[in-house]
Amino acid sequence: MKTIVLLLVAAFVADQATGQWNANYASGRTTMVHLFEWKWDDIAAECERFLGPKGYAGVQVSPPNEHIVIMQSTVQRPWWERYQPVSYKLVTRSGDENAFKSMVDRCNAVGVRIYVDCVFNQMTPGSGTGIGGSSVNGGSMSYPAVPYGPNDFTPRSSCPSNSGDIENYGNAQQVRNCKLSGMPDLYQGSEYVRGKILEFLNKLTSYGVAGFRWDASKHMWPGDLKVLSDRLDNLPTAKGFPAGSRPYIYMEVIDQGGEPITANEYFYIGRVTEFKYGRKLSDVFHKKTQLKYLVNWGVGWGLMPDGNALVFIDNHDNQRGHGGGGDLLTFRESKLYKMAVSYMLAWPYGDTRVMSSYYWDQNLVNGQDQNDWVGPPHDSNFNILSPTINADDSCGNGWICEHRWRQIYNMAKFRNIVAGTTMNDWWDNGNNQIAFCRGGKGFIAINNEGSNMSQTLQTCLSAGTYCDIISGNLVNGQCTGKSVTVGSDGKALISIGNAEDDGVLAIHVESKL
Repeated sequence: MKTIVLLLVAAFVADQATGQWNANYASGRTTMVHLFEWKWDDIAAECERFLGPKGYAGVQVSPPNEHIVIMQSTVQRPWWERYQPVSYKLVTRSGDENAFKSMVDRCNAVGVRIYVDCVFNQMTPGSGTGIGGSSVNGGSMSYPAVPYGPNDFTPRSSCPSNSGDIENYGNAQQVRNCKLSGMPDLYQGSEYVRGKILEFLNKLTSYGVAGFRWDASKHMWPGDLKVLSDRLDNLPTAKGFPAGSRPYIYMEVIDQGGEPITANEYFYIGRVTEFKYGRKLSDVFHKKTQLKYLVNWGVGWGLMPDGNALVFIDNHDNQRGHGGGGDLLTFRESKLYKMAVSYMLAWPYGDTRVMSSYYWDQNLVNGQDQNDWVGPPHDSNFNILSPTINADDSCGNGWICEHRWRQIYNMAKFRNIVAGTTMNDWWDNGNNQIAFCRGGKGFIAINNEGSNMSQTLQTCLSAGTYCDIISGNLVNGQCTGKSVTVGSDGKALISIGNAEDDGVLAIHVESKL
């Protein structure tokens, strides 16, 4: 009996290792980037010139299927039009099917995986013509390019609200069976609907896509999603994936507490977006509580188990006040933001995702941004503009490109180097200065005080001189930023001035002179 139990456990562990909690990253890579609203050709170029060489693991891309074109008097081509599907044709503002396939191949060739933001909870309520030329009538729930008709949507009798829309997030039945923001709700209990969604997902898999973000998963029944996940094709060995590899799944479930639908209902399907992560970490760096308490960051803070979490500081929704909102750090508070991202990439918890944004002018009225709809940089015909690349690796043409900030891409490499180690040798000053090691491979210190930090600390590294990867790089045997001298006892004087550009110092085994 004991032998049988051990065999079952081993089989379960093996399934987990190749299952839908595993991101299928190329060896030695650990962090994905969300290139929000980028074009497929530009993503392919970015994989080759920057993401691959810098050690990034993957890219989350915007929804690739046909969507409605929104041209209202006050809202023209908003980013959220891509979350209003017309069909599953692979044509969007980012490019056509051939460009998409080429992007996936080019990124895979340099060790950067592609993860698709998938929208199949709903279809557009609009009418007219999709971006790919398909006709649509949302009012009559007619989507001939799929095709879907009225019988493919959740029956009105299953939605216990007066309007047919979600009116009460305290009612799980409403959240999952009623319309989200007026959008027709696909009935995934239908074998026909499941078949159409699976055709879409398996086509993407056949092209070499490594996994999916499932949008609005909170609004779909876990049992229905489990059926879909079980029927996904394995990743193709012809695209370089090991035999038996399963597509990575991470589901958008906004669980801030206080509602009947919880993230843990979805743990048995794949990973889940941990929205509390960025909100609570933003609170810490905004000094609503002290950095010293991060010593048990993770489950000790009420976050989901490590193996279930996809983590981030901000995303395309909550940096605009949606998706739980809150006083979140974004690129607009660049010093604190870089500090929070550095901590995220240094701490051993969750699968990490870095946000890469574009700029828009905010128009705050009573704390609400009236421009939260503004789409990506575009020309006079609403064609998305390509980012320009500056001499210092930053972006132009309206793109922020946080993933190109030295402090962030160097910490992505830090995470690669320290992978497999735990946190050790924690130090804090009893307030907002902290430091810790990652095994014998890396060390980080953070100063969020109003005063300078100057401490002799254990770095856990061998004796020698190291380049601080936050203030500069190791180039031709020299540090372009600060350097740190580690003694034979592993200790070093760590100094971070409160007025410096960055409140972080980090070194690792590969930054040694």
